[in-house]
Amino acid sequence: MLTAAEWGIVSLSLQVGGVAVLASLPFAFALAWVLARGRFPGKILLDGLVHLPLVVPPVVTGWLLLLAFAPAGPFGGWLESWFGVSVLFRWTGAAIAAAVMALPLMVRAMRLSIEAVDRRLEGAARTLGASRWRTFLTITLPLSLPGILAGAVLGFARALGEFGATITFVSNVPGETETLPLAIYAALQVPGGEAMVLRLSVISVLLSLAALVASELIARRAGRGMHVL
Repeated sequence: MLTAAEWGIVSLSLQVGGVAVLASLPFAFALAWVLARGRFPGKILLDGLVHLPLVVPPVVTGWLLLLAFAPAGPFGGWLESWFGVSVLFRWTGAAIAAAVMALPLMVRAMRLSIEAVDRRLEGAARTLGASRWRTFLTITLPLSLPGILAGAVLGFARALGEFGATITFVSNVPGETETLPLAIYAALQVPGGEAMVLRLSVISVLLSLAALVASELIARRAGRGMHVL
C-alpha cells in the first residue's frame, strides 16, 4: 500500500504528464503535418531539430530550458514581465520539460499516420466540391486520428518517465516537482528507502506498460481500419 505522500507523488506525475501532452498536442500535430506534407528548403533541418531531444543528453535539454525560462531568459523574462509568473521550481516547469521530451515521439507517430492517409481520397473529396478545411475535417483528420491518439499515449508514457531534463530545469521540490522518477532517485539516496523505491517503481512500470499497451491497441485498430479502406 502506498502512503499518502506516495499517492501525492503519483497524482503529481499524472498531472504533469497529462498537462504536458495536452499542451504539446497542437504543436506536435502541426509539426507532423508540416513534415508529412510540406515541401520546403530546410525540412531536414526542422526534422532534426524536432527529434533532437531524443539524442542529446536530457541534462542538456534541461539546461537549455533553464536558460530560456530563467528571469533573464527570453521566455522567462516575458512571462515575468507580462504575467508576473515563473515556472522555475514549479510543477508547470516540470510539465514543460516533460512536453519537450515527449514531443518527438508524438510527432513521429502522428507523421506516420498522416503519411498513411490515401491522398486519392482527399482528391476525390476536392473534386466533389469540398473545401480544403472540409476535406481535412471529414477525411484527413478522422483517418489520422488513431495515430494522433497513439502519439498522445506514447507522449504520456514518455512524460511519466522524464527525469534528466526535469531535475536540471526545476530541481526536485517535494510536493511541487517531485514526480515518480525524481522520487525514486531521492529514495535511493536515503538509507532504508528500498521499500519506497520498490512501491514507486512498480507503479511506474504499471503506468508505463498500460500506456504502451494502449498505444499498440490503437495502432492495430488503425491498421485494420486502413486495410478495410
